[in-house]
Amino acid sequence: MLIVACIKQVPDTTQVKIDPVTGTLIREGVPFIMNPFDTHALEESLRLKDKYGLRVAVISMGPPNTEVTLRKALAVGADEAILLSDRAFGGADTLATSKVLAEAIVGLAQKEEVALVICGKQTIDGDTAQVGPGIATRLGYSQLTLVDHIDSLDLNARKIRCRRKLEGWHEVVEASFPAMISVLREINHPRYPTVPMRLIAQDAPVTLWDNNVMQLDKATIGLNGSATQVRRIFSPERTQGEILGEGINDPGKVAQLLIGKLVEKDLLFI
Repeated sequence: MLIVACIKQVPDTTQVKIDPVTGTLIREGVPFIMNPFDTHALEESLRLKDKYGLRVAVISMGPPNTEVTLRKALAVGADEAILLSDRAFGGADTLATSKVLAEAIVGLAQKEEVALVICGKQTIDGDTAQVGPGIATRLGYSQLTLVDHIDSLDLNARKIRCRRKLEGWHEVVEASFPAMISVLREINHPRYPTVPMRLIAQDAPVTLWDNNVMQLDKATIGLNGSATQVRRIFSPERTQGEILGEGINDPGKVAQLLIGKLVEKDLLFI
């Protein structure tokens, strides 16, 4: 059986800046990393591999340089890496992205039974948390989101038991294979690659699937298949706030001044 881990290469958002004139991201000099949530999805896939003997295939849709990120996945123990890259895939929103990823999973399932698809909860560049559920919906897979612990896999009964973290409480659920689960950061601590594995990953094959291979309708992928578009990106303007009192020197007086201001603006009733 196969576990498919979906990962994405994203710009390091701690170093991203926005051009104030064009309203676009300044990408020059910005390093790319594996989406942090996806590192936990990959780690959980590898833990299930270690415990139950499943194979792990990693897939990513992105430009050619995404191969670097896929090799990092191979270096920590993934068995197979597939890069989905074609100009026709460019400009995709979550709807079109889930289309390409789902079709890639269908292709993998033709060769080996897919038990699980594991995704990070969301990406740090989009923050939508829509791609994982989109994949599950397109494929008709069981869908478990916000997973912070996998209790067990029953390969004979073809079931997975997970714990979901909700607002103020947890929910333990069970689902049948094939299933898509999206995981939270709390689920694990990602491992680091060893030097020998890094060397092996440098020479390991990364399979390229472009649209010549996938044969997808161009009206359903990329910009053409996107129902939404980002029109503008901007940083909110910040205005200078009012300074109240002496702060550290007289916290009691500052508290009274703050309460007075809130009452004055009808934001607090006493």
